Amino acid sequence: MSEWQRVLHNLFARLDGPFHFRIVAQPTMAILFAVIDGARDARAGKPAYFWAVLTTAGHRKELLRDGWGSVGKIFIIASILDIVYQLEVQSAVYLGELLIVAFALAIVPYVVLRGPINRLMRLGKKKTGDAGVLLSETRR
Repeated sequence: MSEWQRVLHNLFARLDGPFHFRIVAQPTMAILFAVIDGARDARAGKPAYFWAVLTTAGHRKELLRDGWGSVGKIFIIASILDIVYQLEVQSAVYLGELLIVAFALAIVPYVVLRGPINRLMRLGKKKTGDAGVLLSETRR
């Protein structure tokens, strides 16, 4: 079995092996933090998170630090649980697999959803604001 085959086999084995609850729990926590931070960004009038990280070099470090503050704990917990899983199931720790799993369970959901949540919140705010204006004009 080649190394890539082993990696793929081991990654898919996590879906129904011990600690499989984390496949749902950790992305759920990352999504929760993405919603909280995306709503905060919308209230502050900030641009979508991932887009801002890509396009604003002057604030990139600050943005990454802010994102890590929210999702870093989830990443660390995902890493620790994967170490425990690997030691229990494989009797060895494969750093590459650990990083892939922790990144997929914590970072990806957070980065993918924080910006769209921001935009949805601002879109909802605009619609609510427009309805309020229309309502106040009809009362006059």
